[in-house]
Amino acid sequence: MQQAPGGGGLSLLIMFVPMIAIFYFLLILPQQRRQKKWQAMLDQLKTGDKVTTSGGLRGTVIALKDDAIHLRVPPDNLRVEVTKASVSIVTTPEEETPKTK
Repeated sequence: MQQAPGGGGLSLLIMFVPMIAIFYFLLILPQQRRQKKWQAMLDQLKTGDKVTTSGGLRGTVIALKDDAIHLRVPPDNLRVEVTKASVSIVTTPEEETPKTK
């Protein structure tokens, strides 16, 4: 038996379109949302914010530059310059106050 010519290409296309859509909604779209949220967090950095870098360094922002920040790191109040891209978590002073009910 022989198949009709051209029938295999259409069924292959019908199978790949939903797979591409699933990959987009499960992998690409959430990553883009995380990237935008992280970039907004970096844009809102200000002096006095407590940050944790991707390397685990914790400190308080004391100065901002275009692509770097200066941190004061306890316990000896060392001044360290790191790139903004290395910041992974920001804790503002408002978030540190304990909430009483």
